Amino acid sequence: MLFFTERIVNHKLYSIAMEKFTQNSEVLKIIKRAQKLKKDNHRFSDIEDGDGNQYIDLVQEGGGVLGIALVGYTYVLENTGLRFCSLAGTSAGAINTMMMAGLGRIDENKSEKILKLISEQAFFDFVDGDSAVKKMITKYVKKEKGWFFFFLRYGRKILGILKRKLGLNPGSVFKNWIDTSLENTGIGSMKDLLQLREHTPDSLVNVQLNEPIHNLVPKLAIITSDITTHTKAEFPRMSSLYWSNTDKVKPSELVRASMSIPFFFEPYEIGNIPNADTENDPSWYKFARYSGPVPKSVKFVDGGMLSNFPINVFHRPDGGAPRMPTFGARLSVYRETYSKSDKILGISGAMVSTMRQIHDYDFLLKNPDYSKLICRIDADEKFNWLDFNMSDTTQIALFVLGAKKAIEFLEGFDWEAYKNLRSKN
Repeated sequence: MLFFTERIVNHKLYSIAMEKFTQNSEVLKIIKRAQKLKKDNHRFSDIEDGDGNQYIDLVQEGGGVLGIALVGYTYVLENTGLRFCSLAGTSAGAINTMMMAGLGRIDENKSEKILKLISEQAFFDFVDGDSAVKKMITKYVKKEKGWFFFFLRYGRKILGILKRKLGLNPGSVFKNWIDTSLENTGIGSMKDLLQLREHTPDSLVNVQLNEPIHNLVPKLAIITSDITTHTKAEFPRMSSLYWSNTDKVKPSELVRASMSIPFFFEPYEIGNIPNADTENDPSWYKFARYSGPVPKSVKFVDGGMLSNFPINVFHRPDGGAPRMPTFGARLSVYRETYSKSDKILGISGAMVSTMRQIHDYDFLLKNPDYSKLICRIDADEKFNWLDFNMSDTTQIALFVLGAKKAIEFLEGFDWEAYKNLRSKN
């Protein structure tokens, strides 16, 4: 995902890169509409700070490099005067979630900081496997010819990598990028991150009740799939199952576990599991309903295998009108076509799609009011989620798409009507 012909990025080049996003003519028009909503005091929540910012919870769906559209979405929300309290995400959604959690306090804008980071990083560097792997992925994404001759030459080597490593790319470059990005803002551990999240504005009020807020607790939820114990893991809530000292865990580990696309990236493995070999460990049963022996090590693959859009994570089953909504941003088309399953690749893809979405669909079926909170970006309709070497033009188009869908959603959102709907439920 190259923005520059040079790998050294100076301030001048960064300014040009940012302008490709923020000064795009279509984005500028969208931001004017967003600022009008803010000026008109359009209500999205009952929680507000002294600067007039309104607070919401946010859940972001996974979708590979389509996550650029999520940055466009949050960029518009921030320009509308929205700030994010609790945050959740899977895979690409987990990346943007972690960056938004770690690049500043909850009352600060973070989307432009994220834009700076992605504009300085060549995303194809994340494809950090063997050169043959890079060639294969490029051919697949670009739909180039010559597959037969390619596999005659490299097929045995690639299959050997999969057999030994269980994935084509180590994912080390990605993890190091997350580490460096957060460490540059003083976040080197989960302890640092959670302490940062504790700093909420003193001026928070409930405008509906006209009273101050002193009990706002920003939550964080990164979803991944523990394939060793067959557990949908939610971090940091379940971190103590996997690490003996959760304070020292690097935030990048949670994200790396969540975005471990099966076979594309190696599964993320954690060793020295606390209480290994213990039978019927009460903590494992409490958090995961797992009653077998605790393994010595655990492998994780992409959280999207179990819950690609964890919109249920902040749900309160007791009902009643909420004081702030949980907005959701979806990157995928919402079941508008059927899968062709008459060939081996087709049925394999259909099975994976069913597994990765059905848990979330089941929740939405039981809680239809959430449809009022979800922005459908549908980025996978026109863009390839594995195109780590996409052009500047494509990146900008993704950002603009996220921004466009965001403003359409915000202009049509009726907070009072939604609260009434929840009250009836």
